[in-house]
Amino acid sequence: MNPDSSALSVSDASDAPGASAPAVNTFQVDLRGLVDLLSHHLYSSPRVYVRELLQNAVDALTARLAHDPAAPRRIRLTADGTSVVMEDSGIGLTADEVHTLLATIGRSSKRDGLENARQEFLGQFGIGLLACFVVAKRIRVVSRSARTPDAPPVEWLASDDGSYTVRILPHEARPEPGTTVLLEPRPGAEEWTDPARVALLAADFGSLLPHEVTFTGPDVTDRPLTERPAVWDRVHPTPTARRVALAGHCAKVFGFTPLDSIDLDLPVAGVRGVAHVLPAATSPAQRAAHRVYLKGMLLTDRADNLLPDWAFFVRVVLDTDTLRPTASRENLYDDETLAAVREALGARIRAWLTELAAGAPDRLAAFLTVHHLGVKSMARHDPELFGLMLPWLPFETSDGRVTLDEFARTHSVIHFTRTVEEFRQVAPIAAAHGLGVVNGGYTYDTDLLALLPAVRDGITLSELDAGAVTAQLDPVDPAQELALAGFLATARTRLDALGCDVALRAYHPVTVPALFLDDREARHERDRADAEDGADALWSGILGALRGAAPRARLVLNHHNPLVRRIAGITDAELAGTAVESLYGQALLMAQRPLRPADTALLNRAFLGLLEWATHPLEAPAAPAAPAAPASATPPAPHAHEEGDQ
Repeated sequence: MNPDSSALSVSDASDAPGASAPAVNTFQVDLRGLVDLLSHHLYSSPRVYVRELLQNAVDALTARLAHDPAAPRRIRLTADGTSVVMEDSGIGLTADEVHTLLATIGRSSKRDGLENARQEFLGQFGIGLLACFVVAKRIRVVSRSARTPDAPPVEWLASDDGSYTVRILPHEARPEPGTTVLLEPRPGAEEWTDPARVALLAADFGSLLPHEVTFTGPDVTDRPLTERPAVWDRVHPTPTARRVALAGHCAKVFGFTPLDSIDLDLPVAGVRGVAHVLPAATSPAQRAAHRVYLKGMLLTDRADNLLPDWAFFVRVVLDTDTLRPTASRENLYDDETLAAVREALGARIRAWLTELAAGAPDRLAAFLTVHHLGVKSMARHDPELFGLMLPWLPFETSDGRVTLDEFARTHSVIHFTRTVEEFRQVAPIAAAHGLGVVNGGYTYDTDLLALLPAVRDGITLSELDAGAVTAQLDPVDPAQELALAGFLATARTRLDALGCDVALRAYHPVTVPALFLDDREARHERDRADAEDGADALWSGILGALRGAAPRARLVLNHHNPLVRRIAGITDAELAGTAVESLYGQALLMAQRPLRPADTALLNRAFLGLLEWATHPLEAPAAPAAPAAPASATPPAPHAHEEGDQ
């Protein structure tokens, strides 16, 4: 091709006398290289050629109707296995326009002012029929202009080697204005021009186009491909019938039956569609795949920048005439307009939740059972929504899985943990002693708990620490604790090097022998001490200067537990210390704390120590065998258990 309109003047910046006049050259385009660029880098699939054919036909018909509202409306797609043909009764082209628009890369009638009503057109980038070379080796266009009725038809014949010819045809070659585009498939691209596939692609891309498109193939003639109006714009006899129709459309498009459907009607933004609520929980990190039409033409079925990140529990299908497409026309251009639409769509989804809370509590409860995580994500940035959702949002608490509203009615002071492991360790003890604890270790829960005092009066929120839990446990009788002073001293000595204190309390459940408690400050202090031990002299001094007065971790022994009482009665100090180390290791494992090297060494030492103690009696020398009894001697009486066996 020789793009006449893309001439580039190259000027010599020097104005020195005697300088020669600059030469004027034109860019040369390697069409094969450009087609390779389109097929491998701009477009995700060769299937987009069907969209380009539909786009050109619809734009041509739109231009014709703007020129003559009474003009016929006809778009027909034909595929027979050997070629693909698109016919339209659109505005058509003259010979000059064919040279200017079809053979010039980057030139678009919609952008360059050939049509005033640019906003009505689908194409804006001037790539045009070039994308059809992704599957075609030759393109033939026969067109007759509706603006110049006396102008004869013109033929444009282009090959994928970059050459084209233009010739004038007799009037009878095309009596009526419009355009016919014929594609001859390239070797290896026959699968994309198969009649069944062409019909499927055309229906997928063009189902919502404003003009009727028909398909003709080996087994069908003029089958309509468009389905106007869109399902969300159709009139239904009842609200239930509309919900059923929307659910059926969702199953067809997305492959699932929605939990509910949300109307997305934003006339100011030029957006109309519906959001379908997923029937099963999904990960917030999973990329959404929304279906977006631009003026009735499918733009993409994988739009991932249409909604706020928190709205991961819906899948959207909508039509818009305001949002800009990317150059490949396979996604939305992320600009200020899309940002405003994204915010408006998010507001519509929040309003839907408010409506459910006010008038359909059963539907809201069913939704939150599946998608409470998404609502929590919204509520942490919206105190009003959080207050509205309080009677419905479930949290894991020491009273079971209940809402914060219900939990706050029985606990004026609410304690919370920052990790799931901390909660699971203290929950049984807290429940037995009336301590209200909420698990803040799940996504968004800690942020929401911080908002609770602002939306509910009389609530005190406190992070759970070792001191708070210990204070709730029953003290041991002073006389009994004094009697065990020696054992407790041994236990504290053994665990002191690990940064852990020992306390004795009586608590339920009895089956828990020991409870390991710490908090963030205690963990930070332990990490600092570990780093100080392994640092050189300089860093050791710096870390030593950072030593704080934070409370230490605490191993709380349960005096109600029979095993603890038996260990406390061991007179061998070494054995008692080993048993305490075993209790410490077991409590660490129950708390699912990450083990430090010192903790791992302690566990190994305690296990081997107990194993050695347990097997020690087996190592005593065996008693000498008794002399064999004379043959005439009376056999000994059987043992009792032997008699029982007999």
